Amino acid sequence: MGTDEISKEQDIDLIRKYLATKDARHFTVLYRRYSGKVYGKCISLLQEEHLARDAAQDIFLKIFLNLGQFGEQAKFSTWVYSITYNYCIDIIRKKKKTRDLFSDETERLPDTMEEVHDEALLTMQADRLRVVLDEIPVGDKAILLMKYQDDLQIKEIANMLDKTESAIKMKIKRAKHKAQLVYQELYPGD
Repeated sequence: MGTDEISKEQDIDLIRKYLATKDARHFTVLYRRYSGKVYGKCISLLQEEHLARDAAQDIFLKIFLNLGQFGEQAKFSTWVYSITYNYCIDIIRKKKKTRDLFSDETERLPDTMEEVHDEALLTMQADRLRVVLDEIPVGDKAILLMKYQDDLQIKEIANMLDKTESAIKMKIKRAKHKAQLVYQELYPGD
C-alpha cells in the first residue's frame, strides 16, 4: 500500500493497522493530520511558543504510547483534543499552583446573572475577541474554545473534563458572562 493510499484512510483504520503491523507510516499520517491542530490548541492555551512546541511533542509521544488504549467510544479527534487540553491545563496549573482554573472569581458570579446569548460572542470582531479571550481566565477561555471553536457538544466536554453536563452548561454561561464583561470594559460604547 502506497503512502498516498494510506493518507486517504480514516483515522480508525489507520489506528487499527498501526496497532496490528506497527508500520510507522500509519501513525505518521495521523501525526500530519493532527500536529497543526494540537500545536494550535497548545499555543492558544499556553500562550508561549516554546511551551506550546514542547507540549505538542509531549502530547504526541503520549498519544503514540497510549494508542492501544484508544477505545473508539469517541472520535479520534476528540480523544486527541482531550489529551491536549488536559496536558495544557496541567502545565498551567503547575505554573499557577495558588488558584484552581475552574473555581476562580467567575465561580462566585451569581447564578441569576443575565444570559449572554451566543450571538454576543460570535459577532465580536475577531481581533477584539482574541483580546477578550486573552483577558479572561484560561479555564473560561478553554471552555469557550471547546464549545465554539471546536464545536464540541456539551456531553463531549463533560466527558473530557469529568464533569456533569449541567456543570458544563453553567461554566459556559459564566465564561460567556465574564467575556461579555471584559468586552464591555475594553470596548465601552460598542
